[in-house]
Amino acid sequence: MNAPTCTAPLTGWPDQPPAAQAGVLSSGYRELDALLPAGGWPRAGLEEILLAPQCLGSLRLLLPVLAQLSREHRWLCWVAPPNLPYAPALTAAGVDLSRILLVHPRARRDGLRVVEQCLRSGQCSAVLAWPAVGEAAVLRRLQQAAVAGDARGFLFRRLPLAKKTSPVPLRLRLEAHIDGTLSADLLGRRQEQLIGSARLDSTGALNATTNARMSQARPSWALQ
Repeated sequence: MNAPTCTAPLTGWPDQPPAAQAGVLSSGYRELDALLPAGGWPRAGLEEILLAPQCLGSLRLLLPVLAQLSREHRWLCWVAPPNLPYAPALTAAGVDLSRILLVHPRARRDGLRVVEQCLRSGQCSAVLAWPAVGEAAVLRRLQQAAVAGDARGFLFRRLPLAKKTSPVPLRLRLEAHIDGTLSADLLGRRQEQLIGSARLDSTGALNATTNARMSQARPSWALQ
C-alpha cells in the first residue's frame, strides 16, 4: 500500500490527553486511558484484545493510536489480517498509509514465528495479528520480543479465550454496540478476572475493513 504521507489531524475523536507516564501513548479515549493501568497504551509489550468473530470494533479501538504511531517512521505491521485494511478509512483517521506493511506468511505454521520476528526487529512500532492458537510459553516469547524490539503487539483473539489464564500483561474484552459505542473490559491474567470497564464513543471512526462483516475464517497458526 503506497500512498502520500497523510498529515491531516484526526477528526471525530475525543481530545487526546497527554499520557500519564513517559513513553505511554494515549488510546484516544479518555475513559479507556483512565481504565488502563499506565494511563494509556504501554511503550512496549503485548495487548490481547478478545472479541467475537463478528465484532468490528477492534480496529475502531486502535485507529487513534495507529495514527500516532504512523508518525514514528517505523512500520505498522499487519500479519495475515482476515480482511485487507481499507485505505480511505485509515487515511480519514490520520494514519500514514506509507507506514503500513502487510505480511502474509507462506504457511500457517509460520504465522507466530513471523509475528515474533516483526516484534523483535526494532523496525515496527506496532504489530497486529489474529492468532487462533498460542500457548502460554509462546505468548511469553512474544511479550519478550515486543519489549526487545520496543514494539506494541496487538493480538486479536477469540472471546472464549478470556476464560483461560494468560501471561499477556494487558487484556481487553471488547464488544461493539449498534449505536457505535464500544464496551471495553480490562481483564486480569486469570480466567475472566474483571478489573474495570469503560464505555467508549467511537462514532467518529470508520471501519478499516473491506467487508461489512469480519471474516469468520480465522488463521490457525502454530509456532514451530
